[in-house]
Amino acid sequence: MDCLFCDVVTGERDAFRVLNTADLVSFLDHRPVFKGHVLLVTKRHVETLTELPDNLLVALFTATRRVAAAVCEALGAQGSFVAMNNVVSQSVPHLHVHVVPRTKGDGLRGFFWPRTTYSDDAEAWTYADRLRQALDAQN
Repeated sequence: MDCLFCDVVTGERDAFRVLNTADLVSFLDHRPVFKGHVLLVTKRHVETLTELPDNLLVALFTATRRVAAAVCEALGAQGSFVAMNNVVSQSVPHLHVHVVPRTKGDGLRGFFWPRTTYSDDAEAWTYADRLRQALDAQN
């Protein structure tokens, strides 16, 4: 099977990792809505929420909650936008949750997702490091 996110999970593809647990990996989206936009993926290849085994449900959403708190703490966001597509608009057919840092007046409207870029890998690593530190502080 050829899956971009499975390649990130196994380390065959580089990613700016934020969190790595027994069941999932999270990393910066390479085309973020806003800088600090994180994707959480299950290590086990699951395509949609309806296929997610019950034993991974708690792990995925507990990590999502932690990352949502971390984007506020680490990046000074006022909140977050948490989203998941199932089949339609799912650019990679591997279950993933988006956690996007939000601030009032940031321009995000409805389901139109403008995209930005990091100036270079060093800037992306800075965001990933800040998020990891905030996640470590939660323990």
